Amino acid sequence: MRHFAIVGSGPAGFYTAEALAKAYGDSARIDIIDRLPVPYGLIRFGVAPDHQSIKKVAIRYDKVAEADNVRFLGNVSIGDAVTVAELRQLYDAVVMATGAPNDRQLGLEGEDLPGVMGSAAFVGWYNGHPDHATHEPPLDGTHAVVIGAGNVALDVARILSKTLGELEGSDIVAHAYEALERSRVADITILARRGPHQIAMTPKELSELGQLEIACPVVDEADFPPQSADDDLEDRGLAKSVALLRGYAAEDCDKDKAIRFDFFARPVRIEGEGRVERVIVERTRLDPDGRARGTGEEYVLSASLVISCIGYSSPPIEGVPYDHRGGRFANEDGVIGDGLYAVGWARRGPTGTIGTNRPDGYEVAGQIEAAMPAGSDGGKAGGEGLDALLDSRDVLATCFDDWRKIEAAEEAAARAGSPREKMVSTSEMLRLLGHK
Repeated sequence: MRHFAIVGSGPAGFYTAEALAKAYGDSARIDIIDRLPVPYGLIRFGVAPDHQSIKKVAIRYDKVAEADNVRFLGNVSIGDAVTVAELRQLYDAVVMATGAPNDRQLGLEGEDLPGVMGSAAFVGWYNGHPDHATHEPPLDGTHAVVIGAGNVALDVARILSKTLGELEGSDIVAHAYEALERSRVADITILARRGPHQIAMTPKELSELGQLEIACPVVDEADFPPQSADDDLEDRGLAKSVALLRGYAAEDCDKDKAIRFDFFARPVRIEGEGRVERVIVERTRLDPDGRARGTGEEYVLSASLVISCIGYSSPPIEGVPYDHRGGRFANEDGVIGDGLYAVGWARRGPTGTIGTNRPDGYEVAGQIEAAMPAGSDGGKAGGEGLDALLDSRDVLATCFDDWRKIEAAEEAAARAGSPREKMVSTSEMLRLLGHK
């Protein structure tokens, strides 16, 4: 028998568990461990609440968790309840699938002012992540600045721009739903260091901005290279995104809210008396190598709210070598060390889509199988050993049946048209389960 522990229950963790379960069958036991009482990670807390079709991938993960040789153990914090070193003693292989939940810092003067948030915090706030549910983003001002040129920046701008009617059918949590109802934000600027040809925004997400009820995108035609340059774009998805932006540039915005794309612009300082009031921005130009360089020309953007969407990093964990520059665990093709692996964003950094994690997880599972062929026995204690250790430390782990109870309670509490009303605190979830 082989025993495997996967730390993290997001897409990367579940795809790895799926691959290991297929490779080993009944000759392996797989534990998926998460510090929160509930599974799914990015699916539950990162995917935008108005993108319900994407969240349906969790149905596939359900089948993995319900397999006889797979367990979900929630409410188990690595480093507190159990260390990685202890897991390595108990399991034949430990796979780090923790994702990248921490915001990367801007490194700018003033980024610690009230009203400046990272996207992990803001997205976690409207998605009900227990770490961020108590935030109170200042929505009493009219100007928001979103820093970044990827899909997360689009998600943030879109959620800030939607009416409550447009949020029907979503699972945005009640506190965010109510706060957005009172929001006065009417002007949103998306700052991008480079130009339209260098964005990381996909056509689907960009097209949604053109379908908003009371908001519309504003793009300056002067930011584009000659039309002929579009023909040289090898990435067809990027070409479609650029075409959408050109279309927006050709239209007038006559709605109540504007989402302004400010290309060739980078923030250099954030200012305000006691709270954020403005962002000092420098114009940029592209070097021949495609890098953005400052021109020295600065201007001021009013801002009552600033949300940084510049990327994420995995938190360092004792006992796991760390790549500080990359914000991920140090690894070679997913291998950290003997019996220790990394998948997903913990391996690659915050790149790729949810689907990218499937081949990633299967690749690492293949490496594990090559090192520990099916039918071999490592003589490790596995889950039984972990259960005994957690019991000795009075750690109450949740199981997949517990998650089903939480899920049922959330569905029962949903407002009309919404699939669920998420519980937003760990203590609330544990109380439901009868845990103190």
